[in-house]
Amino acid sequence: MATDYHQEGIEFKYLIVNDMDRKFGLWVSTVGYQSIPAESPYPLRQHPSGYYFNAQKGRVLDEYQLVYITRGRGLFASTATSERQVCRGRLMLLFPGQWHTYHPYRQSGWDEYYVGFNGPIADGLLRNGFFTDNCQILDVGANEELVTLFLKAIEVAREDKNSSQQLLAGIVMHIIGMVLSLWKNKLFEMSDIDQKIEQAKIIMNEQVEQSIDMEELAMRLNISYSWFRKVFKDYTGYAPAKYFQELKLRRAKQLLVGSSLTIKEIAYRLHYASTEHFLVQFKKHATCTPTEYRQRVRKT
Repeated sequence: MATDYHQEGIEFKYLIVNDMDRKFGLWVSTVGYQSIPAESPYPLRQHPSGYYFNAQKGRVLDEYQLVYITRGRGLFASTATSERQVCRGRLMLLFPGQWHTYHPYRQSGWDEYYVGFNGPIADGLLRNGFFTDNCQILDVGANEELVTLFLKAIEVAREDKNSSQQLLAGIVMHIIGMVLSLWKNKLFEMSDIDQKIEQAKIIMNEQVEQSIDMEELAMRLNISYSWFRKVFKDYTGYAPAKYFQELKLRRAKQLLVGSSLTIKEIAYRLHYASTEHFLVQFKKHATCTPTEYRQRVRKT
């Protein structure tokens, strides 16, 4: 079983690893997400003693970790890296046996996704020079697909099904491959416009089970709504509201297949105005009703 903690803006899992998991060559010990508001204490005290640390004293872990910042800014330091600023779009690499510390600025807070892992496959990546323990802050930019992978890892850990460790290991390797691609090929060198649209997409993904006012979202990004709507559509092919609707319908499909929630409960969870509105939107999207979709997919 895995230990876990969940509240709004915070979710993490600590997983038990068995001998068979270790034979796979890569295993995951923790995965999570934290949204730290401005003027909030850090780190949170809900973590086990092996992970909780005093930011002034730092800590030493016996695992690798990837920590991806999607909002806010703060500081990082380690035995191999002098104190450096970390901000949105930066990923911190933590290595086993290496002292380190990091924290958000109190005036800004930050949002972080993280995954901790270990094993000979990870050791080989370090040994063969894919990563180095003296290059620990990687600028990968705001990237929706990377956030989606972290969210998928959290979902798999939460469900804790058979062979979840092997699925998590595959997700971690996907994350590592994407990070290397973004970093080494300089794909993160996008314009400020691209970064704002990617950030908008991340916010929509993270809040897919909520309601989002697109004009308020544009204000959060410090851009006018008319400009945001035009550029977003040029960038994605969808108006912002339409794109968010597509994300909701994709989430609805996941809930129809992976949960026992009723159609009414799914409509409520995804903040549709009514069950009837959800039914109409879903049929337009999938050319079948939610019940028909659930029955068809579960039979395959």
